[in-house]
Amino acid sequence: MDREATLPGSRRNVNGVERVFYDGYWIKYYTPPADSLTAKKQLITALTRRLFNHVEHGINIPGSRLNQARLSYEEEIDPSLKRVKGAMLAGSLFNRATDIITKLVEIQELGVEIGSDNGLLRECGRCLQEALSLGRLVLHRSGEEGIDELWGEPLHAFSIPVDAFYESRYIKIASTMRDVDRIGQALTKTFLPESAYDGIQPLIEEVTRTAHLKVETLQTDNAIFTVWPNFVVASEKLLSFRPQPKVDASLEYNRLQDEGVRLISQGQAIVSDIIRARTPMPKTTREYIARLDAYREKVIREAARSQG
Repeated sequence: MDREATLPGSRRNVNGVERVFYDGYWIKYYTPPADSLTAKKQLITALTRRLFNHVEHGINIPGSRLNQARLSYEEEIDPSLKRVKGAMLAGSLFNRATDIITKLVEIQELGVEIGSDNGLLRECGRCLQEALSLGRLVLHRSGEEGIDELWGEPLHAFSIPVDAFYESRYIKIASTMRDVDRIGQALTKTFLPESAYDGIQPLIEEVTRTAHLKVETLQTDNAIFTVWPNFVVASEKLLSFRPQPKVDASLEYNRLQDEGVRLISQGQAIVSDIIRARTPMPKTTREYIARLDAYREKVIREAARSQG
């Protein structure tokens, strides 16, 4: 799709699908729900559930145990244990905020007006703010890095109108697509010059294309039943690719081919993590591309050695 100079937020119909333009990408557009406490409750609940799906295990502590989680964190002196306990406290704070919003919506449904200066709403905001400050202690489930974006989203959703939050998500989706593209381009740059990897480029391109579709598609969209299987199948084809064997290959050459296969698998896993979280993972992406660069240099040295 063309990436002509277009104002951010511009919308157009493309093949029957409404799309919005951000940061060089035309992204599938979804009409946001009307702004209300109920809508915010549903949004924060969904964002909290999504957060716990992508971070390390064991930190989904109920809000009812917030005092215990805080005491455990404050009393801990071992740095490694304190990090994990801080992550647990962050999880409990998130759940406390969700508990408050849920109850306020129930009260509102009884006809009671909930003003923006409500004490419980302010407490909800404080819980989300503290959870955000502790989010730096929490790792992605892969162990690669934290995803600060996920910790900030519920607070962001709480603080601004629902439609403004939806618009902000498109900027993050565009950044996510850019990370996917960077990985795809780095894979192509690394393996395309090697004759042993003939035929891999279309497989990389298909993973990238279907990853774009996955990151822009909501789980509630019926298109997910096409989009997700296509990404999975494209990934399986890439993961099953093996370089062509070389007659009388050296041990170092074979070792490098094994390393190349591992790097391809790592790249697919990172793309999958990124698009499922629908959030960039800059540190993970940067370090992975550095590993590809280092591998490419070793391949060049080995080729020069074998020719010499």
